[in-house]
Amino acid sequence: MANSISQYWVRLLINLIFSISHLATQDLMETQEEVKEEGVGYVVMRNLFSRETDFKMRTVKKSRETSLRESAERLSLSRKGPNLCLFFLHKMHEKEEFQKKMNPDSLTHPPEFIVKPRGQTVWEGKSVTLHCTVAGWPKPRVSWYKNNVLIDAKAHPEKYFTESQYNMHSLEIKNCSFSDTAEYRISALNVKGESSAFAPVIIKSEYFTFLKWISNLKLFLNNVLHALRIKLLCTDGSDLFDVSFGREGETMSLGCTVIVYPTVKRYQPEIVWYRNGVVLSPSKWVHMHWSGEQATLTLVHLNKEDEGLYTLRVNTKSGFDTHSAYVFVRDADVEEEGVPVAPLDVRCHDANKDYVVVTWKQPAVEGSSSIIGYFIDRLEVGTHHWTQCNDTPVKYARFPVTGLTEGRSYTFRVRALNNSGVSRPSRASDPVVAMDPSDRARLRAGPSAPWTGMIKFTEEDPTVGVVPGPPTDLAVTEATKSYVVLSWKPPIQRGHEGVMYYVEKCLVGTETWQRVNTGMPVKSPRFALFDLAEGKSYSFRVRSCNSAGVGEPSEETGATTVGDRLDLPSVPGPVIPIRNTDTSVVVCWGASKEVKNLVGYYIEVSINGSGVWVPCNNKPVKGTRFVCHGLNTGDKCVFRVKAVNAAGYSGSSAESEACIVQASIAVPSPPTGVTLLERVRDYMVLGWQAPTKTGGADIRGYYLDYRTVKDGVTSKWHEINLQTVTGTSYKVTDLKENVFYQFQVRAVNRAGISESSIPTVALECKEWTVAVPGPPHGLRVQEVRKDSMVLLWEPPTFSGRSPVTGYYVDYKEENGRWRCVQERSTKNTYMKLTGLQEGVSYRLRIHAKNVAGVGGPSKETDAILAETRPGTNEIVVDVDDDGVISLIFECSDLKEDSQFVWSKNYKAFTDTSRLTVQTSGVKSRAIFNDPSLEDLGIYSCVVTNTDGVSASYTLTEEGLKRLLDISRDHQFPIIPFKSEMTIELQEKGRVRLWAEVAKFTSNCQVEYVFNDNIIHEGKKYTMNFNKTTGITEMFMDSLEVTDEGTFTFNLVDGKATGRTSLVLIGEKFAELQKKSEFERAEWVRRQGPHFVEYLSFKVTPECDVHLKCKVGNIKPATEIAWFKDGIEIEEDDEDAKKIKKSDEISKKDAGVYEVKLKDERGKDKTLLNLTDAGRSHFVTGVCKILTTTLKVMSTEHGIILYSFVVHYIEDLHIGWLHKESKISHSDRVQCGVTGEQLWLKINEPTEKDKGKYAIDIFNGQGSVKRVLDLSGQGKSSGVPAQATLQYFYRARVVGGLPDVVAIQEGKSLNLTGNVWGDPVPEVSWVKNDKALLSDDHYTLKFEHGKFASITIAAVKTIDSGKYALLVKNKYGTEAAEFTVSVYIPEDEGEKRE
Repeated sequence: MANSISQYWVRLLINLIFSISHLATQDLMETQEEVKEEGVGYVVMRNLFSRETDFKMRTVKKSRETSLRESAERLSLSRKGPNLCLFFLHKMHEKEEFQKKMNPDSLTHPPEFIVKPRGQTVWEGKSVTLHCTVAGWPKPRVSWYKNNVLIDAKAHPEKYFTESQYNMHSLEIKNCSFSDTAEYRISALNVKGESSAFAPVIIKSEYFTFLKWISNLKLFLNNVLHALRIKLLCTDGSDLFDVSFGREGETMSLGCTVIVYPTVKRYQPEIVWYRNGVVLSPSKWVHMHWSGEQATLTLVHLNKEDEGLYTLRVNTKSGFDTHSAYVFVRDADVEEEGVPVAPLDVRCHDANKDYVVVTWKQPAVEGSSSIIGYFIDRLEVGTHHWTQCNDTPVKYARFPVTGLTEGRSYTFRVRALNNSGVSRPSRASDPVVAMDPSDRARLRAGPSAPWTGMIKFTEEDPTVGVVPGPPTDLAVTEATKSYVVLSWKPPIQRGHEGVMYYVEKCLVGTETWQRVNTGMPVKSPRFALFDLAEGKSYSFRVRSCNSAGVGEPSEETGATTVGDRLDLPSVPGPVIPIRNTDTSVVVCWGASKEVKNLVGYYIEVSINGSGVWVPCNNKPVKGTRFVCHGLNTGDKCVFRVKAVNAAGYSGSSAESEACIVQASIAVPSPPTGVTLLERVRDYMVLGWQAPTKTGGADIRGYYLDYRTVKDGVTSKWHEINLQTVTGTSYKVTDLKENVFYQFQVRAVNRAGISESSIPTVALECKEWTVAVPGPPHGLRVQEVRKDSMVLLWEPPTFSGRSPVTGYYVDYKEENGRWRCVQERSTKNTYMKLTGLQEGVSYRLRIHAKNVAGVGGPSKETDAILAETRPGTNEIVVDVDDDGVISLIFECSDLKEDSQFVWSKNYKAFTDTSRLTVQTSGVKSRAIFNDPSLEDLGIYSCVVTNTDGVSASYTLTEEGLKRLLDISRDHQFPIIPFKSEMTIELQEKGRVRLWAEVAKFTSNCQVEYVFNDNIIHEGKKYTMNFNKTTGITEMFMDSLEVTDEGTFTFNLVDGKATGRTSLVLIGEKFAELQKKSEFERAEWVRRQGPHFVEYLSFKVTPECDVHLKCKVGNIKPATEIAWFKDGIEIEEDDEDAKKIKKSDEISKKDAGVYEVKLKDERGKDKTLLNLTDAGRSHFVTGVCKILTTTLKVMSTEHGIILYSFVVHYIEDLHIGWLHKESKISHSDRVQCGVTGEQLWLKINEPTEKDKGKYAIDIFNGQGSVKRVLDLSGQGKSSGVPAQATLQYFYRARVVGGLPDVVAIQEGKSLNLTGNVWGDPVPEVSWVKNDKALLSDDHYTLKFEHGKFASITIAAVKTIDSGKYALLVKNKYGTEAAEFTVSVYIPEDEGEKRE
């Protein structure tokens, strides 16, 4: 009985131990608590049942007595039976507390589905729930997808419900319908990666129908999925995604539309993206999306690591399709000029407890000087501070980082250094954990299943401290002039404790060993030694240690010399550039012969002769061939290559030969549109269209093949012609009558022969008997623009029973119907179609016509898009300095074999004597040898080996005449004048003749001519030609009688001439001579006292009148005297000099006022006439000052327009105008003067009274007008529109109501008043000043905003009284009053009495 109980407790103990182990392990993998202390999670995994809760390693020395006592206690405890369970439960609690303090970074791992969701099938209308369990650290974030479309449960709570608890996740789909049948996916994502699980959900409606549908679907899918065809299209509808260029820090997306044929709904092919042949997975930097039709790859925050060849592969059961394109990532702008760009591709290797090796790749651009070295920075995960690992820059692109904290996670970055400064840091590496590699492997494997074997307990003495043995396999793995790296294996004898190591070095030739790490032993079996003397040789050994002591040293290494073991790569071989496309060149080079650990090559490009080198790639490439994209068409480029490994860069290779960036020559595309043009008993004539792509070279000809067809069976193809056919038609002879043939055509150029065209349908060889002509052939389109294009064709080979008399052109839009271009046929074999819509594609065809009728249509052209391509040039007409007229056409897209082909009326030139063609570079010039009417026509130019580059110019008779005039001007140029010859009088009566030349050179000469005689500078004439301003002038001191005639300036500037003349004869000369003499007299007058301003008057605002004049050149002795009518005015007679008030000015003040100046130098005088003739001017001046602006005011009866004058003068005549018409006086419109106010009164203004009003003050000779706008449209004369509206839009009763109404008692009274106002007024009725309300007795109405009515039913005597209709709006109020009198008939009154 005791034995069975003991066995029971033993089994219970075993199960409990492994249950604790499994739970503890699972908790370690799923813990999410963030720990700031030193992480030793992997130590916990290794020492799972350690009783210590402190993570620090410590050694406890126990005596043998203590060990025996603890052993006895454990044995006693094991015999206690049930108490053993409590012991292990306490143990489990300790482990849980222990795990809460672990560093989570040491246990990070990607998401893993412990329990995956299972597919389910449910009935329609039911709900279904998908469950799964996900493990991972940090805790993954999950998302649910339906057919790869994200499910937003919050947006559709009525349909979906998601729940996540304790790593268990569920998705509930409510009220399922058939549309919920789909493949559901759950995606779990954390920093370590992403994992997905799938579960199909099928909703069935009726069981048997569903089974039948499933059976048919399986059969259909089984047939369809193995016959699917895939086609990739770019997401923008054009070609597949092409070579792309980005810059560091930007975001780039690559996308394609995936077309699967036949279409299968809800079918998703497998989408795989590659970079340089390596499969890409979603990450922080790479996002993938599938929308059901489009596959998109998004590169977030581009870095140079993202550069490479990207490939999209779409897989189905029947096959796959792929497309590739290169992505280039340019460096971001440097913060400081001359510093290098950032390194790239930072990776971590050989991670151990306190040691890791960091590697990177050198950048393509070193900056203004060579890179001196690199700085390595580290960042502990969970912090934000970067720490520099090395004080001295390292030259190698590899560095061992030591001193890491065991159990912590780190990321690293690298910066490059040159003489100008430090570069930006590289992209950070992936996180790496400092831990023992064996523990790392065990953690990656995950927790194992509980063990179910047996445990055998034995009594042993406690293990005492064991000194570890010597490490083994010590070796020098790396040796550079900066550091030496040692590696070894742990000792075999090391006890149960962990071991650490001391490293010792010895200089060769001595016997002294020096311990390197005296302060702290290392934990990893790796160590990097720094600060060694370069060129010296050292030996190394390692000792193990633990709490028991330091062990024996390992075997020492051989002598190691401190220096670089890795040499720089040798210079790459010769570089050969090969033309590829308009923007790319293929570069090949010889591999470096002496190189170890090659990282790759950098290719650089430079425009020949510039000396500026630019990298073609920012990420090293491994091969010896690279396509350099992003070049400019037509540039002449040279290339060079340098190799790179961890030691650094090789020297640059020799420069390649110069290569022009342009498309390489390729075979042409196949001809199209092979049609039958004519057939007889033993021959057929075939026509076809030239290839759309010539391959960059001229089409040299065509080859034709034929085969016979009998009862649907075809024979082999046979060649028809051994010599190429140069045209696009050919007569195939020696055929058999009534035999069916098929034909195909191939094009040939310098690069080779194209693929065959599509074979024709089976054509029977028999004679045509139709009367109408056959179809035209050789259709081609050129000069395509956004609204026009030119169509050319060849006449039909078979013309019918009569010659061809014309052609009809049909066109249609891509999916439209055919329409004829012209109403009448054209005899030309070309036509320009105009009025097209930009961005619309058109197809064209031709009908030939003869007397018998219209023949069948030709083969239609391909769809042609109406657009003007960027860079399109037109033919330009030029007339050079020699008068030569020419047509110039320029093509920037010129290929090596391209030629300019000129034609007139779209036919090759037959008379070369009329036109000379000169071509130089990208320009071609067609020169008219002798322009005349024979040269009228359409001139076109086509550039071969281009994508349809062409243009035309129509030379008309009017245009030719204009060009000939320009040519004549260029042959015999005329010097233009900005100003023709002009005469000018100067001081003293001096005469200046001058003209201004518009365009001339420094060689221009002037000849001065008078009456056909050349004159020269002398006593009478002074000449000057200012070549800076272009002004030529001639001076004469005075004009004499002999100077009457014609003056001319003749200019000569090379072969250009110019002439300007001035005729001075007759009255013109006499008047000019008189003015000259006057100016001279004036000059003489100004030598003594004189009047600068003559006598005039001034009216002040106070209506004072001042007489004034201004004198000059006076002295104190100069006499100044005032006179009126010849009588001198005394100096104290103020009334005579100043007339104070205008109403005092009367006819007695009229007279002639005079002022005189006099001294020994001379005398002068001035007059002012204030008689009847001069007084009117004075009155006009007074009026301008006295009158004010015209204003308006409102009165009870209307409006008044008024203006004030300071003083009213009887001589003034006042007139009022309305709309420029004089206002007539009436009872409603009156005008007058009251004191100083001039007024116009308008009673009851109406709409007709709107408009502009003016007051005109007239004095007999002149007038002053003031205007006021009362139209209500704005402001005029200071009157706002709102005020104007008040006068015209106020509410009014305009009629309809009588003054008195007498009505018999018992009758009904109805009155209607017409109301006006804007806005519509408010209407109310009052009786005896009391408001009336509508009731059974009074009916009040207001209709259409115009008619206000009152109805009094069965009036009574009490209804008599004074009534009023009140109207009101925002502009005013008005009341229309009337009296109602109710009387009683006489007979009725008698009865009442």
